[in-house]
Amino acid sequence: VSIVIPEGGRLGVVGESGSGKSTLARVVLGLVRAQAGRVAWEGRTIDYDDATAMRSLRREMQVVFQDPFGSLDPRMTAGQAVGEALQALAGPVASVAAQDRIRAALSEVGLAAAFANRYPHEMSGGQCQRVAIARAIVARPRLLVCDEAVSALDVSVQAQIVNLLHELSERYQMSLLFISHNLAVVRHLCDDVAVLCQGRLVEQGSRAAIFNHPRE
Repeated sequence: VSIVIPEGGRLGVVGESGSGKSTLARVVLGLVRAQAGRVAWEGRTIDYDDATAMRSLRREMQVVFQDPFGSLDPRMTAGQAVGEALQALAGPVASVAAQDRIRAALSEVGLAAAFANRYPHEMSGGQCQRVAIARAIVARPRLLVCDEAVSALDVSVQAQIVNLLHELSERYQMSLLFISHNLAVVRHLCDDVAVLCQGRLVEQGSRAAIFNHPRE
């Protein structure tokens, strides 16, 4: 697999179940080690064993997982979840400033300030996924990896979350690596598409090329 995500670009990765989409995402994030090859950031190979460099890189790359409930700590409110990410990624932030950043992050994903005091079980799946996105963007990453981030949601909520991701990407020139088995969602959101099959990249190109003239 060889892919390139330009700054501010949105790359969709599609393929059948078991084709390697989620493994690719985890390799990019350093959660799984590749047996061969390399991952480069701004042209420089990432050394996942360099703890100091990785702390800095974690702020640049964030992830939104598939399960909106499973990715949040049930013992933490939405505000605490976003605040924990802010302190871990941006360093110590004064209490008043941190609360402002948390409220701003929740507002950016369409949640009122009152949601800061809610626990995951007090929110819907779509609301929990918005909290997960707020947690991921609070430190302003430059790459957001979305691993089936809308597949567990109702169709109407999927559209809202996809539009939100598009808006955030445009506003902050944030690159997206969007993994999905939903071709309609990928066609709406992504500029370029990569197709995986049995762990191999079998097709890659612009959205128009892939959907209008796919390889057989």
